[in-house]
Amino acid sequence: MLTILGPATSGKFCDGVSRRDFIRIGTFGSAAAGLSLPASLRAEARSRTGSSHKSIINVLLPGGAPHQDMVDLKPDAPKEIRGEFQPIDTNVEGVQISELMPRLAKMMDKFTIIRSMADSQPSHDLYQCVTGYARRENSPPAGGRPSIGAWISRWAGPVTPEVPPHMSLMYPTIERRWGDPGTGGFLGLAHGPFRVVDGKKGRDGKGLAESAQDMVLKGISLDQLQDRDRLRASLDRFRRDADAGGKIGAIDEFTEQALGILASSKLVDALDVSHEDPKIVERYGPASSDFVSDGAPRVTTNFLVARRLVEAGARYVTLNFSRWDWHGNNFGRARQDVPLLDQALTALVSDLHERGLDKDVSVVVWGEFGRTPKINGNAGRDHWPKANFAMLAGGGMNNGQVIGSTDRQAAEPDDRPVKFHEVFATLFHNIGLLNASARDRLFDLRGRPQTPIEEGVAPLRELV
Repeated sequence: MLTILGPATSGKFCDGVSRRDFIRIGTFGSAAAGLSLPASLRAEARSRTGSSHKSIINVLLPGGAPHQDMVDLKPDAPKEIRGEFQPIDTNVEGVQISELMPRLAKMMDKFTIIRSMADSQPSHDLYQCVTGYARRENSPPAGGRPSIGAWISRWAGPVTPEVPPHMSLMYPTIERRWGDPGTGGFLGLAHGPFRVVDGKKGRDGKGLAESAQDMVLKGISLDQLQDRDRLRASLDRFRRDADAGGKIGAIDEFTEQALGILASSKLVDALDVSHEDPKIVERYGPASSDFVSDGAPRVTTNFLVARRLVEAGARYVTLNFSRWDWHGNNFGRARQDVPLLDQALTALVSDLHERGLDKDVSVVVWGEFGRTPKINGNAGRDHWPKANFAMLAGGGMNNGQVIGSTDRQAAEPDDRPVKFHEVFATLFHNIGLLNASARDRLFDLRGRPQTPIEEGVAPLRELV
């Protein structure tokens, strides 16, 4: 794995290293699995490639956000259920959301809210948000369940050699399942996520933990990547050191291609928001690189980076934002986090529309489950898989609506229950891959046919 050192920012870890100091140019899969970037590229070269550039940005809210305080308020419910926030009108007649989301309210016509997600699992695990399946399914595929991004990588391939199709902005977290973007599963590590950030905390909740197996291109910063002479010298030193240490063998065409990704400015430029108009960066709101307990940091800038990555050629990007497991102080935490999400998310969707990408890029926002209707003794809400929500935007969908509803206490779907697979079927429809399995049947390591969407599941009819 290769790590690019980036310029420092104000957010520092305890060892003095900033979050941006580690913008990782990683393998397509896990470093621990031992597949090098060149090997990943070999496998990628054996895959089919596509020509259209449709993309998905998958925004994950680790811990399960409170639907009753964001998008499904119940002002007529008893006090111990309705909470502290008031609903406000949106620019779609008859649709109200939380007062904490005024920006989204002004552009609700560009969003869809699903209030009746009905098949969430009860455990703290984002696995269902990246695969569509429960982790403990009855008959998992031999070789592992691929993430949605892996299926897209396999069927669509790269748009450009310099930018991998499946990319992750997920921060590794102490609660590991909140920082897991999924894998390539039986499709292979070549289709797993290309991880471009690293900020894994130590068990003490502080610092930065790096894999001992990582190879680092020392001396190459984002600025220096623009200096081809210094870049060439650094790459030459890297190859000499790596060969001397026995880390890599002969530099074949795939190794050259791997180093070519680093030498190309396309991916690096996409990651470097200093190339962006400062007014656009400001639009996304304040960003903190401080981790929230065992969850992710509140890096609003990553919404912008995700947009830049899909513009550069990525087909699927995941990111995790903050920590939403509020068993106590639910309303205090909501006042901190919901406005940040409101600002970053609406900035992203506004950008997509302004750049003419709203029909090509689908955005989905969700967490692993909802929260209990009843507020507990610590002014918090507990785990509640019976009702969950999702927000969608872009993708050429019929946005500006709410799908489904819950009962008077926001406890269970009242009508139009929606499953994760229906959302993913909609996203696959948006990028033109819904019927890919009929054209290219894929088999797990036991020779059993597998698909990313359960048989018979259709896209949401309200959206397509």
